[in-house]
Amino acid sequence: MFSFVSKYFSTDLAIDLGTANTLIYVRGKGIVLDEPSVVAIRQEGGPNGKKTIQAVGLAAKQMLGRTPGNITAIRPMKDGVIADFTITEQMLKYFIKKIHDNQWFRPSPRIVICVPYGSTQVERRAIRESALGANASQVFLIEEPMAAAIGADLPIADATGSMVVDVGGGTTEVGVISLGGIVYSASVRVGGDKFDEAIINYIRRNYGMLIGESTAENIKKQIGSAFPGSEVREMEVKGRNLAEGIPRSFTISSNEILEALTDPLNSIVSAVKSALEQTPPELGADIAEKGMVLTGGGALLRELDRLLMEETGLPVVVADDPLTCVVRGSGRALEEMDKLGTVFTND
Repeated sequence: MFSFVSKYFSTDLAIDLGTANTLIYVRGKGIVLDEPSVVAIRQEGGPNGKKTIQAVGLAAKQMLGRTPGNITAIRPMKDGVIADFTITEQMLKYFIKKIHDNQWFRPSPRIVICVPYGSTQVERRAIRESALGANASQVFLIEEPMAAAIGADLPIADATGSMVVDVGGGTTEVGVISLGGIVYSASVRVGGDKFDEAIINYIRRNYGMLIGESTAENIKKQIGSAFPGSEVREMEVKGRNLAEGIPRSFTISSNEILEALTDPLNSIVSAVKSALEQTPPELGADIAEKGMVLTGGGALLRELDRLLMEETGLPVVVADDPLTCVVRGSGRALEEMDKLGTVFTND
C-alpha cells in the first residue's frame, strides 16, 4: 500500500543542468520545465548590503545586458560546471519549487543530474551538494554522453559501438558507447557560448561594432552555418559603434558568420577525429557503418552534420529534438533504474 502511495505521489526528477538551459523531467510526466540557466540578483543598500534573487530563468534572461546598477543577471553555470555554488543551489530550489507548486506537501525527490564527462570530482561533488541542498533525498549522477545516447535511442546495452556528439552551451561531449558503458569519451569546453563569443569578437574586429550576447545568439540562430551553402543569407544587426560611441545598424552575411565560427568548429572537429583515433578497431567498424549521432542545442546549427560528414567521411545523423535528448535520456535512466542502474557514475 505504501509503495503504491509513494509511486502515486512520486516526484523523482531528472535534471539537465546546462550552461545555457536547465531542463527538468518528472517521472511519469515527461519534460515539465525548460528555462535558461540565468539568475538576476538585486543588491540592496550598497556593495555590502543584502542580496536577494529578483528573477530566475526566462525572466532573468530577458534582463541580460539590460540591468540597472543594483541588479546583475548572471549565469551560475560555466562550461557545464558550477561557477557559483550558492546561486546554482537557489536556482535549483526555485525550479523544483516551481514544478511542485500545486502539491500540498513538499516532497524530497530522488534526482538524476547530468555531468560533463571531463568534470572533476570536486565539480561533481558541488553538483551533488547543490541538489541535496535543494531538498533531494538521493542524487544520482549520469555522464552527458551516456544520457544523450539513451535519449537518442541508441542501442547502448548491445555489443556494438555507438558514437554520440553532444554539442551543449558550454561543452561538447564526444562519447563511444558499448555494452552499457563509455569506452572512450572526451569533453572540450567549446559549445554554443563559444560560438556567440566568436561572433561578438568577429564583429568588433571587422566592423568596429559592439553587440551583446543576446544579439550574437540571435545572429547564430538566424544565419549561422557550419558549412558554405549555395544560398547566402543576410541580416541587419544593431550595435554600438566603438569609434563614435553611437548605436548604428549594419548588415552581415552568413558567409561572414561561417568565417567567425571557424575556430570553435575546428575544435569540435578535432575532438571527433581524436575520438575516432582512440576507438578500438571493432567498434570503429560499427561506427563506420552506423555513423554518429548529433545531440544538444549546438546540433541545431545549420549544416553542422554536413561539416562532420565531410571531415570524417562517416554518416552523421541529427537526433530527433536534439535540445531535449540529454534530459530525456536521464529521465529514461530514472524510470528504468533497475535495468539501467549501471549507467550512473559512482564518484
